[in-house]
Amino acid sequence: MSKNQFGLIGLAVMGQNLVLNAADHGFRVSVFNRTAEKTDEFMAGDAKGKSITATYSLEEFITSLERPRIIQIMVKAGAPVDTVINHLKPLLDKGDIIIDGGNSLFADTERRAKELESVNLRFIGMGVSGGEEGARHGPSLMPGGTKEAYAIIEPLVTAIAAKVPADGASCVAYIGPGGAGHYVKMVHNGIEYGDMQLIAESYDLLKTAVDPSPAEFHQIFRDWNAGELSSFLIEITAGIFCKMDDKTGKPLVDMVLDKAGQKGTGKWTSQNALDIGAAIPTITAAVDGRILSSMKEERVAASKSLFGPKVTYGDDRQKIIDAVRAALYASKICSYAQGMALLTKASSEYGYGLNLCEIARIWRAGCIIRARLLDDIMHAYRRNPALANLLLDDEFRQVILSRQDAWRFAIKTAVGLGTPVPAMSASLAYFDAYRSERLPANLIQAQRDYFGAHTFERIDQPGVFHVDWKER
Repeated sequence: MSKNQFGLIGLAVMGQNLVLNAADHGFRVSVFNRTAEKTDEFMAGDAKGKSITATYSLEEFITSLERPRIIQIMVKAGAPVDTVINHLKPLLDKGDIIIDGGNSLFADTERRAKELESVNLRFIGMGVSGGEEGARHGPSLMPGGTKEAYAIIEPLVTAIAAKVPADGASCVAYIGPGGAGHYVKMVHNGIEYGDMQLIAESYDLLKTAVDPSPAEFHQIFRDWNAGELSSFLIEITAGIFCKMDDKTGKPLVDMVLDKAGQKGTGKWTSQNALDIGAAIPTITAAVDGRILSSMKEERVAASKSLFGPKVTYGDDRQKIIDAVRAALYASKICSYAQGMALLTKASSEYGYGLNLCEIARIWRAGCIIRARLLDDIMHAYRRNPALANLLLDDEFRQVILSRQDAWRFAIKTAVGLGTPVPAMSASLAYFDAYRSERLPANLIQAQRDYFGAHTFERIDQPGVFHVDWKER
């Protein structure tokens, strides 16, 4: 009897859907879950009649797989991953491959890869994006590890990955060594935070300025999705405004409490950017936005004593709708520019050898941030693989400059109305700072030298200087 080609541990929704995806593509799969009841439920349901084998011990699971074994772990990030690995290690043979498909911190992946390779086992940290639907029908996959290990899993991941409708390309590529795959997934999630916050700010500004009905909001976002803003997140946003609450008959979105959750990957992105010295203000503003949203009770109390401007928007309705559309697109470009610049910095810092063109390519389908914009980003890095920043690409430069007036008008309108647009404002500030030949950091450096003798450089001669600033 033939042994199975792929094994998966962890039958939560993502794990189940990846197993079904692999079985649909002709792979024989073994599954194991810590609780037998979950395994039985899965086998009696969606897995029934498919080339999927249930196992009820790790020993049985390992024995059911052909060598070199390909085993994917889909459990909660952190200690649970280490626990599963430690249970697996004594049962595996030289050359077997463990894939961590969860949202693990890239530094943990680096550690695990070194530990497993030291005992002749292979380890791949693989970012998986697309949610439940993506896992079932084709996610974007970001595997990192050794090239030799990737070559073994390549037929599997190529088959199950999302396919780009335009060209049929599989949304998977070898990312780089060690924790490269999970690093890229972390940055993907940071960009996702930025996207979601920018869309929410656009919605909030329009609601404050012209208060569209749910049907009008649906049409606005539907129109936006037909143009340069076309993306998964804009598409689902348009759909959200169509859903009515069964209990109240009101739009369901209006009944949702304004406290956004987070699982930590956006925070990790901001923390790491600070560690390596990369500026990602839009993404960090999005993380801050979620933190502020979580302070619901405090905000309600503050709203009773802190007051904003008592003004209304008195200009043309379509003008602000068009301006917000332009501001959203320009801000979104800046957010992606920050994310790609962070990847460039990290590639050098960690020796990942990241190919930004390939990363943009595999994000075009399957993942949460899939968007028409990614085709343009892919082409920008194809034109110039050494591009320092997306804003310097001729096509993106023209896009930003042509929308600059509307972008500024939207943000000025938000400020005038007292509507917070932290991510949108951060994007514009990033653009203004990046295009500035001279920034006020000269004064900061003078202050540092004044109180701490930190020295400074001069604009007119080389060298490092310190002066007594108290002398008149």
